[in-house]
Amino acid sequence: MIFSQQLMFSDQQAITATAPSTNVIDLGATSAPPGDAAALTRDIGIGDTVPLLIQITEAFDNLTSLDIALQVDDNSGFASAKEVWSQTILLADLVAGARPNIQGIPPGVDERYARLNYTVAGTAPTVGKITAGVNMGVQNDY
Repeated sequence: MIFSQQLMFSDQQAITATAPSTNVIDLGATSAPPGDAAALTRDIGIGDTVPLLIQITEAFDNLTSLDIALQVDDNSGFASAKEVWSQTILLADLVAGARPNIQGIPPGVDERYARLNYTVAGTAPTVGKITAGVNMGVQNDY
């Protein structure tokens, strides 16, 4: 997989409690085209697929399940975060190499900042890592 460091949410991030991704992606401010007073609207999930890879890189223990959510907000503090995608993964499926079922950035990524949020259900894990980010393309070994 080919990643850009600026488009990484998590790089071998240890998940031992509910937490956001280590990195927030700043999609930049929108501006008005010449001759127009209104700024353009954005939704990077519409159109060609923007590949997003989320992969378990170290198996988890203890927890019941892990919810992974893609959130966007107009401020970097995520005071009013909007969830545009989520998936709950049971402990039995949180093994090294596993990937949540997401084909790419979904519609609804229409604000300036984006991050992943990891919500632990059950007992806090002592091990378990995730790497996630926008990449050149998701390889399938089929």
